[in-house]
Amino acid sequence: MTQFLQLDFAPLLCAILAGATCGLLGSFLVLRREALLGDAITHAVLPGIVLGFAVTGARAGLPMLLGAGAAALLAAWLISHLRRVARLEGGAATGIVFTSFFAAGLVLLETSGARSVDLDVDCVLFGQMETLLWPQAMGPGALLDPVALGGLPPAVFLLAGVGAAIALAVALLWQPLKLLCFDADFAQSLGLRVRWLDMALHLMLAAAAVAAFEAVGSILVVALLVAPAAAMRLITNRYTPQVLGGAALGAAVAALGYGLAGPLPAALGSGHAVSAAGMIGVLSGLVVAGAAMAGRWRHG
Repeated sequence: MTQFLQLDFAPLLCAILAGATCGLLGSFLVLRREALLGDAITHAVLPGIVLGFAVTGARAGLPMLLGAGAAALLAAWLISHLRRVARLEGGAATGIVFTSFFAAGLVLLETSGARSVDLDVDCVLFGQMETLLWPQAMGPGALLDPVALGGLPPAVFLLAGVGAAIALAVALLWQPLKLLCFDADFAQSLGLRVRWLDMALHLMLAAAAVAAFEAVGSILVVALLVAPAAAMRLITNRYTPQVLGGAALGAAVAALGYGLAGPLPAALGSGHAVSAAGMIGVLSGLVVAGAAMAGRWRHG
């Protein structure tokens, strides 16, 4: 038990929190047919993260969140501006903006000194789940010991705080977001401020991306934003099961992927574990494939 708490508890908890948070938000993207926007926001926040580091000189959560939020809003505005002024198709405008922002972020990574605090390309892309250790856990009692709990990796507290804030925001905006997803024009005719709702959704995506970077990396954030929500969309047409089911499925995929990263290769005769993030990504794809087959069976 002590070994599990020290080596596996923190990364497993981070994976579950990231999966649940991204799965919750992903349903709104899938319902609005804007899944690529999640990819765009996830990559576009990188310059903001690096600038947040440049201001503080450390990987402090609040400055990086603020920087990421500003970058996300700027990216969303540029996408909208390109679609309106240059008359570009939505996917083209999104691709131009997020690749430009991500490239700028990579350049800033190399020139800002971020590598000195282990904020590098590998961390951003693939996360550092296996390094999230909890050496203060000397037994089950550590779960109730405030001093021991204070030794948990900062990523745990950041993900928990951001996840709770996003869950509260979704609960408060439950009906407006429902109208936004299914008929934005009707929502606007009712007096809802659609642009403000869009902005709130973009900020939540940015916060989720930043909180999950250290644990799972930007690539897996994209998978967790899209795959659980897409799988639920294939098996249900109801709003509540879609949104809540996406969150539950995201958490389950993350937990199962982390749990199988070691035992599955061993069962197949390999002497080495695989990347937990990689296993979660593979399972995300398999879940969508399974949902597609289940949906075909249900309708066939």
